[in-house]
Amino acid sequence: MTEEYLQALLGFEASDLFDEPTKAALRLAQHMTDHPDREVSDALFSDLLRHFDEAQILELGAMIGLFHYTNRFNNAFGIEVTT
Repeated sequence: MTEEYLQALLGFEASDLFDEPTKAALRLAQHMTDHPDREVSDALFSDLLRHFDEAQILELGAMIGLFHYTNRFNNAFGIEVTT
């Protein structure tokens, strides 16, 4: 993953680096990050269904949730991730 790609994530909606399925997945990740207490809206779910089947959407949600868990666990215990 390039530095350019990582920087583009902040403005992924306007970036040409991401295709429409990737943008839909990033919208789900953004929603789950910004609104952990809210269900996905019908509009977002419909957007996801244009690119993924229901099993794929559940898998995306599970992976996003797993990374949220991992990050919160690491933060709570001061665990630094090294590459």
